[in-house]
Amino acid sequence: MTARLLVVEDEPLINQAVTDRLRAEGYAVRQAFTGPDAVAAALEEPPDALVLDLMLPGFDGFEVCRRVQSARPVPVLMLTARDDESDILTGLGVGADDYLTKPFRMRELLARVHALLRRVERAEVLARREAPVVTVGSLVVAHGPRRVSVDVREIHLTPTEFDLLAALAAAPATVLGRERLLLDVWGWADASGTRTVDSHIKALRAKLGGHWVRTVHGVGYALEPQETR
Repeated sequence: MTARLLVVEDEPLINQAVTDRLRAEGYAVRQAFTGPDAVAAALEEPPDALVLDLMLPGFDGFEVCRRVQSARPVPVLMLTARDDESDILTGLGVGADDYLTKPFRMRELLARVHALLRRVERAEVLARREAPVVTVGSLVVAHGPRRVSVDVREIHLTPTEFDLLAALAAAPATVLGRERLLLDVWGWADASGTRTVDSHIKALRAKLGGHWVRTVHGVGYALEPQETR
């Protein structure tokens, strides 16, 4: 089945270039140029993934992401003109799964979209299985329903945040390098996206509590079991 994508970008040339390239890859692509039009398009014909610019007429990409995600979880690749950590963390916080800073290479955008869709397929396969529940202290990661709780309080995570946490929870107290996390969670075989890992870790900490994930500078991250904190 052909994946349906929604490209939301107010610059016509960029929108068309991205759309043409994605269509050439075999995707069914719909376009939107404003915040309200993007939400209307996503509700009318729910996409399998969303390529979303932050700066839009009507209302911005953050609000688009909030409204779309409140109706139905959708993988989101966020495009930002500023390499601003606050923008990136805000985007991840409202439901974006990944981001690219403009200007970007079209090849990199395609790789990110492919990775998003692969993760969705993998999640659907796992959801159909009798998946395990992993407990690390008061943290519970349930793979089947893809739910997370801390001290019996449910935590809402994006698909990417869940996959990242699941990778860390599979080996508690073990330091996992950024390169390994990129390969296991994002499916990237190179280390060009190490800042993506760092940004998602910060978003994860904001939801779980900062004490859960330990940074080993120059190496990577480890999920800390409760009894060692």
